[in-house]
Formats: sequence, C-alpha cells, structure tokens
Amino acid sequence: MPEKDGRTRGKKRRGSERESKSGASFAEGLNFYKLFWVFFIGSFLGVVIEVLFCLATQHRLESRTGLVYGPFNLVYGFGALAITLGLYWLRNQRDLWIFLGGILLGGAFEYLCSWFQEMVFGTVSWEYSYMRFNLNGRVNLLYSIFWGFLALLWLKDTFPRISGAIERIPNKIGKPLTWALVVFMLFNTVMSAAAVARQTDRREGIEASNSFEVYLDEHFDDEKLKEIYPNMQVVE
Repeated sequence: MPEKDGRTRGKKRRGSERESKSGASFAEGLNFYKLFWVFFIGSFLGVVIEVLFCLATQHRLESRTGLVYGPFNLVYGFGALAITLGLYWLRNQRDLWIFLGGILLGGAFEYLCSWFQEMVFGTVSWEYSYMRFNLNGRVNLLYSIFWGFLALLWLKDTFPRISGAIERIPNKIGKPLTWALVVFMLFNTVMSAAAVARQTDRREGIEASNSFEVYLDEHFDDEKLKEIYPNMQVVE
C-alpha cells in the first residue's frame, strides 16, 4: 500500500510539473494581452483593407496609415476592440443581429472619431457630405453597412482564427513581445499627435520654441505629413 501511494504521488507530481511548464496561454480569454493583440492586428489589417479598397475603386496606391511610423491606423485598431467587446456576446446569435449591431456600433464609433479629430486637431480625415444619407458629413449609411459586414466577418471567422493564433504564442515570447509593442504603439501615437499638433501651430504662425518642435518641423513638415495623411483636411 505505501509503495502504491508513493507511485501515485509521483505520477501526480510529474503531471503537475508538466502543467506548470506548459501553463495557460498568456492571452487566454479576453484579457489585456488578447485585447492588445486585437487592437494591434486590427490597426494593421485596417490599413491593408483601405489600401486595397482605394486600389480597386480609384486605381491608385495611397497611404491610409494613421500613425507616422508603420502601416497602422488607430481607427481600425479601436474599431476592432469596439466590435470585439461590444458584440462578442452576440457571436453565437443569428448573423442578422451581428450585422445590425455592427452597423450601429461602427457608425457611432466612426462619428466619434471624426468629431474627436476635429475638436482636438482642427482637421478631418474623411468627409461624406457629398454622399446620400450622411450625418453631419462624419458618417453615412453605405459605410455603416460596410461596418456591419466587417463585424460579421470579424466575429464569425477572423477573430476566432486570430484568437487561436495569439494563444499559441509561447508565454515566454508573448508577454515581453506584447509589452514591447505596447511601448512602440504609445510612442508612435504620441509622435503622431505631436506632429499633427505642430502642423496646426505652423499654420497659425507659431514658431518652434524648443528642440523637440524643431525636430518635428524638420522631420514632419507639411509635405511629409501630406504624404502620410493625403486625405487630412483642415476644418475652417
């Protein structure tokens, strides 16, 4: 009996050691790590979709990035987060409910982003006054319907695939890589906001008052920002 108990305890100990070595995924469920990767991947995929859409409809390649470093657009990153968090509870419901939820949530989100950009920077990156069924030129019915289709595709196909791929990243790689990308995206966002804010100051005739503003004037002048943000317009 003691010998059997010893073998049993040994098996349990070896089993627990294997479990501790494998461990749970660093991005299991909808924790911070998973949500950041959703934001990061969404920021990138949004640029890809926009560039391909522009190529197909306007027959030209054009920058659709939202940040000064790399092919990332925060609107799509936060949009992916909004759809994931706002509509995840509908993932097992009828497609119609996800579609309608995507129309409402995507349209409201796009309107809020346009309003925020105008209030903070005095610019807009899209303007739909020329289209039918628009609301203050910030959002329109057609593109809201696109949000509905995106939400449906995201929740039913794209998100499950991406979620599984993220969870397969080893813990010892996933956590430090996530934090490295968090720092990069924060830095990228701050630099992008500073570059656009500095452009607003230049437009108002305000001279650079420190070395950082001089750096922005030299590396992100109006010509460079026009290249990065070709559709950004000043609101008079």
